[in-house]
Amino acid sequence: MANPQRYLLGLDAGNTVIKAVLFDLAGRQIAAHSLDGATHKPAAGMVERSVGELWANAQIAIARCIETAGIDPNEIAAIGTAGHGNGLYLLDRANQPLLGIQSLDSRAAALAAATDEAVGAALHAVCLQRPWPSQTPMLLAWLKQNRPEIYAQAGTLLYAKDVITWHLTGTLATDISDMSGAGLLRLPEAEYDDELLRLYGLEDARHLLPALHQPSAIVGTVTSDAAAATGLAASTPVVAGLFDVVASAMGSGAALPGSASVVAGSWSINQVFSDTPVQDDRVFMVAAYGPSRYANMENSATSAANLEWYVRTLIERGHHHDDPFGVVNALVGETTPSPDDPLFQPFIYGGRLGAHYRGGFFGLAGWHGEGHMLRALFEGVMFEHRRHIGVLADAGVGLSQAVLSGGGARSPHWPQMFADGLGVPVTVAEARETGALGAAMMAAIGVGIYPDEITAAAEMTRPVRTYQPQADMGRHYNRRYHAWTELNAASQIAWRALAEPPHAD
Repeated sequence: MANPQRYLLGLDAGNTVIKAVLFDLAGRQIAAHSLDGATHKPAAGMVERSVGELWANAQIAIARCIETAGIDPNEIAAIGTAGHGNGLYLLDRANQPLLGIQSLDSRAAALAAATDEAVGAALHAVCLQRPWPSQTPMLLAWLKQNRPEIYAQAGTLLYAKDVITWHLTGTLATDISDMSGAGLLRLPEAEYDDELLRLYGLEDARHLLPALHQPSAIVGTVTSDAAAATGLAASTPVVAGLFDVVASAMGSGAALPGSASVVAGSWSINQVFSDTPVQDDRVFMVAAYGPSRYANMENSATSAANLEWYVRTLIERGHHHDDPFGVVNALVGETTPSPDDPLFQPFIYGGRLGAHYRGGFFGLAGWHGEGHMLRALFEGVMFEHRRHIGVLADAGVGLSQAVLSGGGARSPHWPQMFADGLGVPVTVAEARETGALGAAMMAAIGVGIYPDEITAAAEMTRPVRTYQPQADMGRHYNRRYHAWTELNAASQIAWRALAEPPHAD
């Protein structure tokens, strides 16, 4: 008798970590394994990774996840993938790794600004997104202008999750959420468009775009070579997958139009779902993830990436702590909020309103310790989420409650800080790995276990905690948010001076 198919595998390829997570059909985590990848910074503003390493790490993560679970891989019904959006992953014309650029890269800042000034409004009219530095077409256009030899070698453009799908199945494919989130599809139709490519100056790049699918569409099955490398069963179905921010929202239970999702991960993701896209150029992007399904987003690389930088650079220096994030949470918990606490500007990778934005602590005094600095960092990240949510509200898609996911949702302090600072109830989902669960949900739909994302969310997601806003802390954060906003405005002169190229004497 054949083994019953009782499990789903979700793979989540972030900017730094690849995760393999096994779930049962009710969305409960059975086993997981993750691996850190290496980031390369060959020059100021450049953030790259090895495309080959992404698959090498995925093989290990998958194999160890299956080993930990102790299951027969034939019991896995299907596989879904999620991965960070934008950036740029290129294969050459022989389908060999060519270049991997992460979505924290800012090399195309000047080009994005010039393109926005010239054709930003025309681009928004087609794809509901204006140019920005880490956007896939801007990075590709930058290569065309500055590295023509690499551009000439390019054969296929993929996203992080698509690299893994290609290695698993031998199929070069992507999905509508990643492509629309990168501003490469006409919306609301969610289709490739030659006029859009022309506006980006990429009219000769149409051949680089892979086959386009709905997120739950089966694009192939695990090959015998991939099975041997990972421990998966050959012929296991693999679906196209999702842009990770949409996947994380799905895995947290925010699937219905009107639902709101806040993701405190490497990026600050703030999204409200609707059955028609918001057409307001103040809103950062709209991603399609199904027929009449749209995520309206205000995003920037200003969230928990700041904490990761702090931990890697300062807490882990000298390898003094076995649990560096535990040290952080203890320090924050020991620190009582005060009106004269320092402020933190969470812009170490630039800001939504300008690549020239810089990170920094302001208002430090001799009586402040590391706990005050870390609490300021947590607060500054929340404040930029709050600013983003204000933009969505001004565009007509505000929120009355939110589901928080991403690494920040695991903190014992950040969820309450979000509830207090945003002034709305904040729910945290039971699932820790919401991105991988969202990918697994697409796999479940693809093989017919559930008919749609609403049913899958009802069966596979559950809230675990809800945080109510506290009036006194709300007043505290309102005062400090006003001061933080004024500080950012006053910092513009210094930030622009730092961003200017040096002048000859």
